[in-house]
Amino acid sequence: MIIPVILSGGSGTRLWPLSRALYPKQLLSLTGAHTMLQDTVLRLDSIKERGPVYCICNESHRFLVAEQLHETGAELGEIILEPSGRNTAPAAAIAAMLITKKYPGALMLVLPADHVILDPEAFTAAVAVGTSAAERGDLVTFGITPNAPETGYGYIRVSRNSKSDKAACPVIEFVEKPDRETAEGYISSGDYFWNSGIFLFKAESYLLELEAYAPAMLAACRDALEKAVADLDFLRLDAAAFCASPSNSIDYAVMEKTTKASLVPLDAGWNDVGAWSALWDVQECDDAGNIKKGDVLVHEVKNCYIHATSRLVTAVGLEGHIIVETSDAVLVASRECVQDVKVLVEELKKRERDEALTHRRVCRPWGTYETVDESERFKVKRITVNPGAALSMQKHHHRAEHWVVVKGTAVVTVGEQIITLCEDQSTYIPVGVFHRLENHADTSLELIEVQSGSYLGEDDIVRVDDRYGRQ
Repeated sequence: MIIPVILSGGSGTRLWPLSRALYPKQLLSLTGAHTMLQDTVLRLDSIKERGPVYCICNESHRFLVAEQLHETGAELGEIILEPSGRNTAPAAAIAAMLITKKYPGALMLVLPADHVILDPEAFTAAVAVGTSAAERGDLVTFGITPNAPETGYGYIRVSRNSKSDKAACPVIEFVEKPDRETAEGYISSGDYFWNSGIFLFKAESYLLELEAYAPAMLAACRDALEKAVADLDFLRLDAAAFCASPSNSIDYAVMEKTTKASLVPLDAGWNDVGAWSALWDVQECDDAGNIKKGDVLVHEVKNCYIHATSRLVTAVGLEGHIIVETSDAVLVASRECVQDVKVLVEELKKRERDEALTHRRVCRPWGTYETVDESERFKVKRITVNPGAALSMQKHHHRAEHWVVVKGTAVVTVGEQIITLCEDQSTYIPVGVFHRLENHADTSLELIEVQSGSYLGEDDIVRVDDRYGRQ
């Protein structure tokens, strides 16, 4: 049996302003109808003898990840919450320990949640090739057949005599990201593949190699799992124990040291979507070489990627540029410089700008809210509550609120009173009074909230009851 383990802990800063710390790229629909996380799950459908999907994610993304996984209809194992990022090796160790306990002898297929694979059939075929090697105890990695001297990827060298597209071949060495001249030499030799970060091995085999090469990491992960607690649909690792683990990748911790590493070539239209230029590479362009998403109008524009989310975006006389618009930010960059978007994100973080963390439209386990307008002593939000969902019972020390229902029916608790509000009806929540908003219907509830007071920050919330386990 193959147990998929999806690593969904990344932040995707190079795809800002769409990808943000609290809504990273794996949770976005960038190349089709589904999000990248969902595409990762759905491409597993053709793998034979596949077990439930395990997913490891950042605690702050847990409700979004759970919702998107449930939407795929896949059988789920555990959704494991990392209290902090410790790279891929500890995350895989936690999954391996859970799998060995429940599915002894099973293989684990470790997959980043944010990769594009255009040919799922070729991917399935490569997994089938790797399965026999993993069954005999190899730690299999999948090497991407290179089509250019790419300097942004690590490379893996294999033995020329054993290289085949029908069998796993021994790994000779892992190589860091090269300069262009070195990369050209790698391509011409035919012995090198791009490092995909996708792995297949027995869970027991991975743990044995960790015990040999990274015992401190293994011990910390065991401790974190032993002290883990169930929290709704999630498994919450012990923070102190997990953070005591060294931070390292599967490559550095195990694959570069083990004598059991083998590689299966993968030629399946793979891309790790590490920058905006990658989305131009993997999607179909128009006759002028442009990719246009949303409300876009151009004149004399060539080879550009233009993405509009909330308003009309126009461009004249550009070539080789990236333009990305959201409701609160606009990015304009040369396609040659898109790796430097992360520099802008770091500067936003230094300035403590919200645009580095979240969008104006913020997802919550009960629905969404979006700030429409705000000033020093007031803020206007558009709130959507999902069918059957409810906000926490809460109060605020510094603000009062007015709620106006514009669609659906709201059940509102204000102090000791419970009232029902229909469309065009409203209510007032005084400062310091406990209140709750609920949607008992099977359709969405929409309302406008007007806040007024001396402080309007999101941290002015005192919860006394919350069905989602939030503090």
